[in-house]
Amino acid sequence: MYPLLTGLRIVECASFIAAPSCSLYLQQLGAEVIRVDPIGGGADFKRWPLSKGGDSYYWEGLNKGKKSVAIDLARPEGRQLLTQLITAPGKDGGILVTNLPKEGFLSHERLSKHREDLITVRVMGWGDGDSGFDYTVNAALGVPFVTGSDANGDAPVNHVLPAWDLLSGAYAAFATLAAERNRLRTGRGGEVTVPLSDIAFSALANMGQIAEVMDTGDRPRYGNALYGAFGRDFRTSDGERVMVAAITPKQWSGLVKSLDLVPTIQQIEKDLGVSFARDEGTRFTHRDTLFPIVERAIGALTMDRVRTVFDENAVCWGPYFTLKRAIAEYPRLKPGAPLFDEIDHPSGHRYPAAGAAATFVGMDRERVQRAPHLGEHTDEVLASVLSLSSARIGELHASGLVASAPSN
Repeated sequence: MYPLLTGLRIVECASFIAAPSCSLYLQQLGAEVIRVDPIGGGADFKRWPLSKGGDSYYWEGLNKGKKSVAIDLARPEGRQLLTQLITAPGKDGGILVTNLPKEGFLSHERLSKHREDLITVRVMGWGDGDSGFDYTVNAALGVPFVTGSDANGDAPVNHVLPAWDLLSGAYAAFATLAAERNRLRTGRGGEVTVPLSDIAFSALANMGQIAEVMDTGDRPRYGNALYGAFGRDFRTSDGERVMVAAITPKQWSGLVKSLDLVPTIQQIEKDLGVSFARDEGTRFTHRDTLFPIVERAIGALTMDRVRTVFDENAVCWGPYFTLKRAIAEYPRLKPGAPLFDEIDHPSGHRYPAAGAAATFVGMDRERVQRAPHLGEHTDEVLASVLSLSSARIGELHASGLVASAPSN
C-alpha cells in the first residue's frame, strides 16, 4: 500500500469482482474504504474458491485493507443509516462505489438530496441497466467464438479470466479519481456509470476489431496462434511447453538466431519474396510454413537449453506453468517479491497477499492489510464518521440494526 490517497473516504456497497476491485485499488493507494454489507454477508461472502473450513478466499482477496460495517439493509432504518454514512460531511467523503441498480434506495438522485456534491460510481452490466457480468457480456460480443480452434466446431469457448470485470474495476477506480478531481475544481459531484458492456465494446473498438469485422467479417479461430504476428506454444524435448512470440524485428531475429535458423529462414524469404524481419504480419500469413520449422528446432532442445539460448538472444517467451508450479518455481511470481506480503487472514490461513500492482519508485511500500471480519469495524465507523455515542451504538446493536464481528 502507498499513502497517496490518505484521507479520501469511499463507501462501498457492492459484491462480486468489478466494483469491489475498484475500491481495492483505491485502498491500496491509501484511501479509507468502508464496505457495508447486510448482516450475515452479501451475495459474494461465501463465493468460491473456499477454504476447507468454508471461508471465501475470493472475499478475502478482494476486500483486503477495507473496513467492514454490517447493517440490516432490509429495514428502512438500516437504509437510512447507510445513507448517513454515504453522505456524511467532509471534503474527502461523499463517494459511493456500488454495483446496485440505478433505481432504488441507492439511486444517485435520492442520495444527492442529502449531499449535493455526492459522487456515485456505479458499475453496471449493460448500459441500459440490464444485468450482466463478464461471461454474459463476453458471449454477446462474440469473443467465445474466436477463442479456441477449429476442433471446437461451432461450440463457444469461455475464457477463464473475467477480463471485463477486471478492466471495469480498474476503469472505475480511474473514473472515481477523475470525478473527485473535478469536484475539487468545481464543487460539483455527480454520477459516473461504468458498464461492463461499454468497457468491452470500447476495448474491442480500440484494438481495431470492430473495424475489422465491418470490413472483412468475423475473425476465424486460430487456436493458440498469435493473431497478426508470430506466436504459438511449442513443446521441448523433455516434454515442457513454452509460449514464444516475435512481434518486433528484434524479437524475430533473436528467435531465429537462438535456434540456428538463419540460413533456413533466409532461403524461405528468398523463395517467397518477403522479409519476415520487416513485417510481423508476413510472419502470421506464412505461419503454416514457419511453425513446423520452429517446432522441430525447439523440439530438439531441453527446457534448460531453451531457457539459455532464448535469454541470451532476448527472445520473448515464457514457460507454461500451472499456478501452483509458478508460485513454487518462477522467481518473478514467488511470494517474497515486492508485490506480496505473507499475512494471516480471517479464514485462519496464512498465505501471500498481493499489494498495489504499481510501484512508486522511491517510495516505501506499506505492508498489505488483511481483509476484515464481517462487521469488524461497525462500531468504529459509526463513531468516527457519524459521531454516534457508545450508548447510541449500543441501542442499534440491541435493536438488531447493526452487527459486529464475533469476539474470538
